[in-house]
Amino acid sequence: MSHDGVGPRAALRSVALLTAGILAVPALAGCGSEGDPAGEPLAGADIGRADRATIADGGTLRWAVDTVPATLNTFQADADSTTSRIAQAVLPSLYRTDGKGRAVRNPDYLESAEVVDTEPKQVVLYKLNQQAVWSDGREIGAADFAAQWRALSGKDTAYWTARNAGYDRIQKIERGRNNLEVKVTFDRPYADWKSLFTPLYPKEVMGTPDSFNDGARKKLKVTAGPFTVKKIDTEEDEVTLVRDARWWGDPAKLSTIVLRSVPRAKRISALSAGTLDLAEIDATAAGRVSAAAPARGESTESGATPLMGPGADRSAADALRSWAVANGSDEDAADEEVAARAKLRKKAEKYARQQKALAGFEVRKSLEPAYTQLALNGADGPLADERVRRAVARALDRGAIAESVLKPLGLPAEPVGSHLALAGQAAYADGSGALGEQDAKEARALLADAGWVRGGPVKEEKKDAEKAAGSENDEGSGGDEDAGSDSEGGDDGTYIVGQDDGEGDGDKGDKGSNGSNVDNSDNGDNSDNKAPRDSGTGAKQLNQGSAPGAYAPRGTAAPARADNAPVAKNGKALILRFVLPSGPGSDTLAAVAGRISAMLERIGIRTDVSKVDDDSYFKDHIASGEYDLALYSWPATAFPATDARPVYSKPVPAADGSLNVEQNWTRVGTDQVDQLFDQAIATLDDAERAALIRKADSRIWAAAGSIPLFQRPELTAARENLANAGAFGLRTPVFEDMGFLRKSARGPSGSPGATGSGPSAGD
Repeated sequence: MSHDGVGPRAALRSVALLTAGILAVPALAGCGSEGDPAGEPLAGADIGRADRATIADGGTLRWAVDTVPATLNTFQADADSTTSRIAQAVLPSLYRTDGKGRAVRNPDYLESAEVVDTEPKQVVLYKLNQQAVWSDGREIGAADFAAQWRALSGKDTAYWTARNAGYDRIQKIERGRNNLEVKVTFDRPYADWKSLFTPLYPKEVMGTPDSFNDGARKKLKVTAGPFTVKKIDTEEDEVTLVRDARWWGDPAKLSTIVLRSVPRAKRISALSAGTLDLAEIDATAAGRVSAAAPARGESTESGATPLMGPGADRSAADALRSWAVANGSDEDAADEEVAARAKLRKKAEKYARQQKALAGFEVRKSLEPAYTQLALNGADGPLADERVRRAVARALDRGAIAESVLKPLGLPAEPVGSHLALAGQAAYADGSGALGEQDAKEARALLADAGWVRGGPVKEEKKDAEKAAGSENDEGSGGDEDAGSDSEGGDDGTYIVGQDDGEGDGDKGDKGSNGSNVDNSDNGDNSDNKAPRDSGTGAKQLNQGSAPGAYAPRGTAAPARADNAPVAKNGKALILRFVLPSGPGSDTLAAVAGRISAMLERIGIRTDVSKVDDDSYFKDHIASGEYDLALYSWPATAFPATDARPVYSKPVPAADGSLNVEQNWTRVGTDQVDQLFDQAIATLDDAERAALIRKADSRIWAAAGSIPLFQRPELTAARENLANAGAFGLRTPVFEDMGFLRKSARGPSGSPGATGSGPSAGD
């Protein structure tokens, strides 16, 4: 799980939404439709695909990563995305995902794998590729499978494992008729058996607790992939992989891959300096790379004007004023202006140099195998009531949110319809019909049914300082200029009655949330929400949409058509804590949160948005339950029955009295969802299992613990002549096919800056 730029490891999804039922669950949407409900992926891989024959032999690929991993063992708690990337390059993966995110057999390791018996026990027979060997020359075989099973079964607590799903169902592992056959017997049926032994570690790593816990953290002596780990350099913050001479598959085109830790904020500088060839970037950086396109004779996307760099937004009048000050008679002012102009000129020159260097790159884009969701904490507070959660969900225009994030990037702007799969994957179907479409009137009705009514009296809570000093404005209509600025009335308990904005749901554009501190400047409203003041008359600045003098006595209900009036219950307004990260890469989340806050304001819900440090976001807020609303992302895997269960299982009391939530940080779950997962995990029929997964998803939608919003954008800057690498989408990278195009295979705009990273010979 992650949010944009921050978050725990996607690889740990398989380690780790209240009641099913105040409202009836509608029939599952999508399952009765004709054809394949999974459809096609919204976006395919964008990797500069090229035939191996057109790729030069040799060269070093310098690839930006977020971190140098703390461990090379993907089954440990501190493994991260770089750990997984390295494992894909140097260890056996019995199954990989294809362009639709579906598990497919990897013939470099497996000749075949199938269920050969189901009674009395499920038995899977693996037939290994006869050429498959470890880098020390030993054949891959049953001993490696058995060692990994024993380490991950959960029976020996000396192994510090982060997950054991599936391995805990194995009864025994034995050699088949020969060394190339491995027979795995399960004591309970396990549908997701293809998820096991990927990656597969050698028995030298899995054989003992010491070797598992410590031996594979900083080195892997034995590997079996197109690359092997040469060194981890913590001083240079990079990991170096080199071609494995014992690799029996298609030989790797690259001779070296350097995974270099570069903060995302510094990746444009690194790309333009020639120290990177491939890097995931954010939308702002992608705009800069795209803006360099005219240097290659290309046009920018959607006819957008290329970025012009520092000072580009200065008008002619600003420039003239600056020149006048710099050449004026006030020497101090002139000196300051001359220095400022020189500083701006240096920035512009640096920008121009970077843009020239970036002309050798292009943006490759797709959608990640992960989606961003709005999480609703159902443990306590107003969201413990399913009706309130459903009201929040019904207020959201998910299509508009997805469009605001993805359309400017030129990516398909479709909201995600499933918690458990993405479009194109076998288990995908749009189950959002179980919750219902956006409907502000229905959302307000749900709030009213839960006791949250418009115009009810609100007990004002004084600030400590006001209580101590006493407020001079406790009586009357609120002479303080800020009185009523939160749309909850002045200190006398009155409401500022909103101006009637017409029929319907008030869905006439995103308005800023009065209870939010998120900047909603991108919501399409050109107003700055600042009304002119008449200082001569002493008139107060009013909230937008309010009418002068429209104050009602305490206890007076707001007019029925004051759609934006806050709802209240027992003297308390409905205000939800909206927690967001504040670090690099969080701008998109802040913009999304602003839109959500505006949508909730239309049904009377206010949000109190707070931004917290990235390091504490999950540990101190999400995992600990200190939030009402939050935005973060979950990966979608080929094995939702296994991987998604701990995310949506019903929390249960632990022996010490605490609540065991596994990875269900919304604390919303039902017995029925758990039962459907249990049935799916034990069902070997693919079609039947997919139907159970879709049914579970519809129940998760109905519980409204989390609301999928959009598939995360994947933006990558890549050298023009780099092939078979970039935005992989749902597909697993094929490391042996990556490389730099031969000169004869490059187009007329072949990258002029690629010589430093491409092959030095054999081109």
